Amino acid sequence: MDILLSLPIASYFFSTSVTSWSTSLNLLFFYMTWSTLVLTHSPIQIELIGATAIRVAFWLVPSLLFLVFDNLVPSVAETIKYNGASALPPRDFKSLSRLLALALVNLSLETVAEACLSLGLSVLWKQPVFRTSTTLPLPWQMIKQLGLLFTLREIFTYYTHRYWLHGTPPPAPPSAISKRIKIPKPPKPRYLPSLHKSYCHKYRSPPFSLQVKVDHPLPFLLHRFLPTYLPALILRNNLHLLTFFVFLSLTTIEETLSHSSYTIIPGIIMGGIAKRTCLHYTGRKQGNYGTWGVLDWVHGTGLGKRDVWDDVRDEASRHQLRRRGEDMVNETGSKVEKTLRRSKRNLDGNKRGRRAISNKKGKGWLVDDEDDGEGDWVP
Repeated sequence: MDILLSLPIASYFFSTSVTSWSTSLNLLFFYMTWSTLVLTHSPIQIELIGATAIRVAFWLVPSLLFLVFDNLVPSVAETIKYNGASALPPRDFKSLSRLLALALVNLSLETVAEACLSLGLSVLWKQPVFRTSTTLPLPWQMIKQLGLLFTLREIFTYYTHRYWLHGTPPPAPPSAISKRIKIPKPPKPRYLPSLHKSYCHKYRSPPFSLQVKVDHPLPFLLHRFLPTYLPALILRNNLHLLTFFVFLSLTTIEETLSHSSYTIIPGIIMGGIAKRTCLHYTGRKQGNYGTWGVLDWVHGTGLGKRDVWDDVRDEASRHQLRRRGEDMVNETGSKVEKTLRRSKRNLDGNKRGRRAISNKKGKGWLVDDEDDGEGDWVP
C-alpha cells in the first residue's frame, strides 16, 4: 500500500525533464520508500499487496463512485452516457448486490491466481518472477517494455475474446489440404461462450465500470487476468516489478474508463476505446473484440463507422502534430545551417589570417587571428 500512497512515484517518470528541488526530493523519498519495502518484505508480498492495492484504487473505488453518481443523479448521468438512459446501471438493491458480490469474488480469485502462479514459478525457477531490487529501472527502458507489454496484451485479448469467449471457431485449413490429409474441421466452442454470454452480456446495454469484473470466473480469468499476466511472464528476465505495477495501473485505468460508457472521457483515443466497448456490448453482430481496435481493423471485425485510425488522425490534428513536426524540422534545419555557416566563416578567417611570408631570417607565418589587418610574426 505504501507504493500506491507514495505520491513521488509520479515524479520519477519526469525526473529527466523537470529539474526542481521538489522533484529531486520526491524522487529521493520514493527511492527510500521503495528500498525499505524491498529490504523488509519478500518479493511475493510486495507483488500481491501492490497489485491488489492498484486494482482497488483504480477499479473498485472509481467504479463505486460512478455507480453512486449514476444512481443519485440519473437525469444528469444519462446526458453524458452512450445510448442515454439505457446505459444506466440497474437501480434495485438485489441486482446491484449480486453484481458487486460477483465482482469482489473475481477480484479475490484474480489475487489468488496471481499468488499461486508467482509462488509456484518462483519455487520452480528458484528466483522471483519479477526483478525486485532497490535499483530503479531507467525511464526509456520502461517505455520500451510497456510498449511491448501492451502489444502482447492486445494480441492475447483479441484472440482469446474472439475465438474462445464468443464462439468464433479458428479458421479451417484449405479444403485441398484437408482432403489430402483428412484434417477435421475445428469444432465450434460452446461451453465458454455460453458462460460469457450469460454473465457478462446478460444486459444488452452499454456497460458500467463495475462490469469489468462481472463475468463467470473461468471466462474472467481468460479475458482479464491472463492477457495481463502472461506478457509480464514473457519479459520476466528483464522486467522490474515497478514496470509491472505501472503496466497494471494503466490497464486497470483503461478498463475502468472504457466500461464507464461516459462520452466525456478525456482524449480522443481513450474516448474511441470507450465507444468501441459500448458497441461490443450493444451491437447486433459480434465484433470489437480487442481493446485498441488495431486487430479488429486488420481482421475486419470492427463495429461502427469509425475505426482506430480515425481516432489517431483526430488525436494528431487535435494536438497539431503535423505543424509541430514541421516546426521541429525547420528549427533543426536552421540550427544545422547556422552551424555550417559558422564553421565556414571560421575556416575562411583562418585562411585569411595565416599568410605565408618570408624574410631574411627564414620563412614563417604571419598570424592574424583577430582579422584586424595586423598580424604577429610566428617563426
